[in-house]
Amino acid sequence: MKDPAVRARVLMLAAILALAFGGLTARLGWLMVVKHGELTQIAERQYSRTIVLYAQRGPIVDRQGGALATSAATESLFVQPRSVGDPVRVAARLASILGQPESEVHAALTGSRAFVWLRRKLPPTVAEQVRALREPGLGFLPEPLRLYPNRELAAHVLGFEGAEGGLEGVERAFNADLAGVPGKAITGRDALGREVAAPHVLQQPQPGHGVMLTIDKTIQYIAERELDAAYRRTHAKAAIAVVLEPRTGDVLAMAMRPTFNPNTFLDVPSSDYWRNRAVTDPFEPGSTFKAIMAAAALEAGVIRPDDRIYAENGAITLAGTTIRDWKKYGWLTFAEVLQNSSNVGSIKVGLSLGRDRYYRYMRAFGFGAPTNVGLAGESRGLLREPQRWSLLSLPTMSIGQEISVTALQMVTAFGAIANGGTLMQPRLVRSTFDAEGRETRHFEAKAIRQVVSPATARTLSNLLAGVVESGTGRLAAIPGYAVAGKTGTAQKLDPSTRRYSHAPGVLSFVGFAPADEPRFVMLVMLDEPRNEKWGSEAAAPIFSAIGREILRYLEVPPRDVQPVQIVTGPTAELPAPPRMRLVSTAEAGQPDGTRRMPDLGGKTLRQALDTLEPFRVDVRLAGQGRVVRQLPAAGDLLEPGAVARLTLTASGGTR
Repeated sequence: MKDPAVRARVLMLAAILALAFGGLTARLGWLMVVKHGELTQIAERQYSRTIVLYAQRGPIVDRQGGALATSAATESLFVQPRSVGDPVRVAARLASILGQPESEVHAALTGSRAFVWLRRKLPPTVAEQVRALREPGLGFLPEPLRLYPNRELAAHVLGFEGAEGGLEGVERAFNADLAGVPGKAITGRDALGREVAAPHVLQQPQPGHGVMLTIDKTIQYIAERELDAAYRRTHAKAAIAVVLEPRTGDVLAMAMRPTFNPNTFLDVPSSDYWRNRAVTDPFEPGSTFKAIMAAAALEAGVIRPDDRIYAENGAITLAGTTIRDWKKYGWLTFAEVLQNSSNVGSIKVGLSLGRDRYYRYMRAFGFGAPTNVGLAGESRGLLREPQRWSLLSLPTMSIGQEISVTALQMVTAFGAIANGGTLMQPRLVRSTFDAEGRETRHFEAKAIRQVVSPATARTLSNLLAGVVESGTGRLAAIPGYAVAGKTGTAQKLDPSTRRYSHAPGVLSFVGFAPADEPRFVMLVMLDEPRNEKWGSEAAAPIFSAIGREILRYLEVPPRDVQPVQIVTGPTAELPAPPRMRLVSTAEAGQPDGTRRMPDLGGKTLRQALDTLEPFRVDVRLAGQGRVVRQLPAAGDLLEPGAVARLTLTASGGTR
C-alpha cells in the first residue's frame, strides 16, 4: 500500500475500531465487575420472587421454667394462580375448608400476581384437608405459630406477637432476642412473569432466643384468681395486683383486670384491654402514701412512735381549706396516727418535716421517675418540684394527694421498707437463653440506694404491723402470720368542678408478710368500684386472700402454735418485735402498789404481750389468734413469780 492517502485512511479506521472495541471492553468490564451485584439483583427480581420465611420465635418461661409463650411449627397455604386448572371448582372446594367467602378465594386464584398467600399458619387438620384436594397450583411453606398455653395468665406482662413482631409487653421489649433470624425462599418465573418452579428454600430461618421471667406462674395464678373475683364482685372500672420479692426486687406477679387472651388479642372491645396499667396508669395513692411520709419523718428525727399529736377533733383548716378525718380524734401517738389513718395527725407531721426534706425522700423512694422495669409506655407519675408547690401542697402530699404514682412505683417503695431501707430495681426478666437452653444473658438483682436506715425500716415495719393488728388494716390479716401494711382510699378530681369527687375513687392496700422477715410485698388496687367505699373493706381482704395462698405455696411456716413459754419485761425476747406503744401508769400497777391481771380478752398475741410487758410475768400460750381464756382472771392479784396462761383461737372475735 504505497498511496499515502489510502494508508492514512486505513490507519484512521483502525484507530476508530480500536477505540470502539476499547470502549466496549471497558463498558463490559464495568458492568461485569462494578455493577455485578446490582444487575444480579435486578435479574433475580425479574426471574424469581423472594419469600421471607419467619424464624421460630423464642419461648417465654416463668422463673421455674414453666412455659408462658411458645411457638409451634405450622404451614401457610399459597397459590400460584397460573398453575390452577379450574379456578371456579378449586375456589368452591377451598372456601368451605378455609372458612372464607368463595368470591374472595376465587379472586386470589385468578389474580395477576404470580404468588399469593391464601391463609397463613393453618391448623394441622385444615392443612391436611387442603393437601388431600391434590389441586395443582396450591402449596405450603413452614411458618411458626405463636401460642400462649395459659390463655389470659400474665397477658399484660407477656403482650403478644403481630405480623411485625412483638407488639406489647415482653414480646415487644425483647423482640430482638425473641424474633430470631428470618430465612429466605425463592420461586422461579419466566420472562412473562409466569411461575416455572415451586418455592425453593435458600436459607433456613434461625430460631430466636428464649426469655426467662421473674414471674412465678403459680403466684400469678393465685393473684389473678382472687383479683378477678373481686373485680367482678365490686364491678370496678379496673383492678391491679402486683407482688414483689423485696430482697431482690423480682416481680413475682403482675395481674390486671380487664384482661384479654393473647391468642386472640383482637377479640376485645378496645386496645385499652392490652394496657399494662401497673406501669402506664398513674393514680393518687391516698393514705397508703402516709407510710412514705412516716419513713421520711422517722428518718429525719422529727417524730418518734410514742410522740403525742393532737388531732384537732377531726378537722384542720389550712390556706382556707378544711381537711377532715373520717373520725374525730383527740390526742394520738404517732403509732396511733398511722393505725387510724388520721389525716390531721399526718398533716401535722408532714408540716414538721418540711417540703424540701419531704421532696428529697419522695425522690429517694423512686417517685417522679420511671422504675425502668423494661416495659414500654412506663409512666414516671407526677411529683412537682417544691418551688411549684402551693401553700396547700405539703399538707395534701402528706396524705397522698397532689402526687400520682404507678402501682409498680408504690410496691417498689414499700419493698424498700420491707428490705431494711434498701430500694431495689424491680426486675421482670432474669435471663435469655439460646435454642439449646444455654444462658446468653443474665440480669442481676440491683440495689439502687439506701433510702432509710435499717433501724428506721424496722420501726416503721412495726408501726405498719400495728395498722393490721389494731387499725384500719384488720381485714388484711393472715392467720398465723404478722402482716405490715397500709390502707388507702383516694378520691379522684372531678374535671368539671376541679374538686375531689365524693364518689368511690382508688381503693388500695399495700403491705408485706411476714412482717418480721418479709417474703413478699404486694399492692392491691380497685379503681372506682361501684359497691365499696373504703380501701380497708375492699382491697385489704384481697391482700389477705392472695397473701395466705402465697405463704402456703412458699412453705413459710406460721408462728409456733404449740404451747410455749415467754417471759415479759424489758429484757425479754419476744417471738416477734412488738409494735411501739405507750403504757399508762394504771396498766403497770395500782395506786396502792398492788398488781392486778389486766383483761386480755379478744386481744391478739402481740397486743396481749404488749399489755403484759410492764408486769414481768411468765406467759404460757396455747393456740393462735386472739385470747379467749386467761388465768389469772382479769382483776386478780398478781403475786411475784406469777404465771399467765393464755388460750388463743382464730375464732376469738375481732376488734
